[in-house]
Amino acid sequence: MEYMNKDKSLKFFIYCRKSSEPEDKQILSLPAQVSELTKYAKDNNLTVVDIFQESRSAHTIGRPDFNSMLERLEKGEANGVIVWDESRIARNSYDGGKVVYMMDLGQIVEIRKPGKTYRNTPDDKSWLQMCFMMSKKESDDKSANVKRGLKEKAKQGMCVGSAKPGYMFDPIAKQGEKDLIPIPGKYELIERAWKTMMTGKYRVAQILAMLNDEWGYRTPVRGKLGGKPMFTSELYKMFHDRFYMGAFEYPKGSGDWHRWRGTRMIDEESFMRVQAHLGGKFLPKPKHREFAFTCLIRCSCGSAITAEEKWQTICTICHNKFSSLNRDSCPKCGTKTEDMNDPTILHYIYYRCTRKVNPNCTQKSIRLEFLEPQVDEILKKMAISEEFKNWAVKYCNELNDEEVNDRNIVLAEIQKNYDDCIKRLDNLVRLKISPQNTDGSLLSDDEFRGQKESIVTEKRELESRLGSTGKRIENWIENLERGLDFAVQARYRFATGTLAEKRDILATIGSNMILEDKKLRLDAQKPYCYLTEILKVEPSASAEFEPKKRANNTAYLEALWAQNPAMQARQVSNLEPLVLETSALPVELRAYNLPGICIIE
Repeated sequence: MEYMNKDKSLKFFIYCRKSSEPEDKQILSLPAQVSELTKYAKDNNLTVVDIFQESRSAHTIGRPDFNSMLERLEKGEANGVIVWDESRIARNSYDGGKVVYMMDLGQIVEIRKPGKTYRNTPDDKSWLQMCFMMSKKESDDKSANVKRGLKEKAKQGMCVGSAKPGYMFDPIAKQGEKDLIPIPGKYELIERAWKTMMTGKYRVAQILAMLNDEWGYRTPVRGKLGGKPMFTSELYKMFHDRFYMGAFEYPKGSGDWHRWRGTRMIDEESFMRVQAHLGGKFLPKPKHREFAFTCLIRCSCGSAITAEEKWQTICTICHNKFSSLNRDSCPKCGTKTEDMNDPTILHYIYYRCTRKVNPNCTQKSIRLEFLEPQVDEILKKMAISEEFKNWAVKYCNELNDEEVNDRNIVLAEIQKNYDDCIKRLDNLVRLKISPQNTDGSLLSDDEFRGQKESIVTEKRELESRLGSTGKRIENWIENLERGLDFAVQARYRFATGTLAEKRDILATIGSNMILEDKKLRLDAQKPYCYLTEILKVEPSASAEFEPKKRANNTAYLEALWAQNPAMQARQVSNLEPLVLETSALPVELRAYNLPGICIIE
């Protein structure tokens, strides 16, 4: 197409570009650019030889249509370019410099945009270079801001990157807060594929056939793309993707792994089992592996206890056992793990001595499945029933009312002593500065300093007691209830909790944890050591106690506890929370095995 101009020697190419990157969001679409620029050419009687359109970023070099246009300009097919904006030509220094250099050579005579014309003059070329430089800076700044924002999203647990099979970005979330959510229908099919792979009875090709042909999976439709069966490479990639167990790496290849906050499809152990079936030789591994009890337990030799994980496969052909996560085939017969028919997968976590204190330590390692029951047994010894907890809290609330009166009496006495201390200090200062003591006959400097120091020390002690006495037992009922709640729920939470929760539970109940001869021992912390003693003498307070007609017995036991003389409280001299002492029961109550209860802070 050609539109004639007054200067017959000038011929123009129209160049239109649009990309999906953030810096181009406000730029007209390609059809709109073509329409506006062809109208501009007609209005100004410009000869247009050809129109170039491409959807490419100008941030990097390598645009095919742009390079083709420059080659035709070098051949002399045209000597001018019409664009919507300078940034359409280049956002990188190489392409911008090449265009300016072609103007130096006379291969480009004019560059036009609506409202501005650049010719081969020093001022025009300088201004054009300035525009290219500003376009590049704007692009670089936005790119840096976008990357910074994506890193912050990753730290917050929001998945960064493309949508994974079975998931889509939340369409109703705010811009910048969109995270992946399950796609109804497709999520269940992908989850089924994972569960099928976990069994080890099917190969990837068989699962792919089931997913596409039997279950009818098709990729999500996005515009003109999608609606097709899953490819083999995509299924392999999915089975190696840690995202499905709730972890993702950002930026890619950085080694920075983040915990995803969304709905994960499988747990970590299931994911690792799939890797063992596939042969995890090429599996990317995070820098750190979390274990529940490391840094809490020490060996009897004084060294720290560490943990290590092992995945092993028993070959179905030669029955050789080998490590699953550092090879993808049997080292003895060469059979690929993926090709084995239902191989046996073994998973162990060992806790062992690091031998840093004693390199010759002879303590043996212990597997996790033998260590956790020991922790459960410790928790069992302090696990109280819900009924006992409710009774203890109710009874201690009644005691607290009496304690408030006692506390107020003590506070009043401390305040009286404090006021007296202030008065003595004031009198001492008055005596020191009195006219009758100008020669130090009544109170010398040494006597003043000694007496003042003694009174000031007493004053500080009284201030400390005034500040702490009320607060020390102010919340003891609340703290007691929290501790008793923990004792009721600890075993269940330990059995069902995460690694972090198990770690917190063990750290809460004990200290000085030692592993010796595969046996864990610890010093139970207050109040759990007292709960252990209570359950020794009173099994009915245990969560394991299951009497017949529980409701009637519970009411009767509460009445007996309330009437028990051993429940009388005494106040500790240092005003700490009340201690209910254990003592012998009356003869008539011994049949119920209720020798007494300790209620502690």
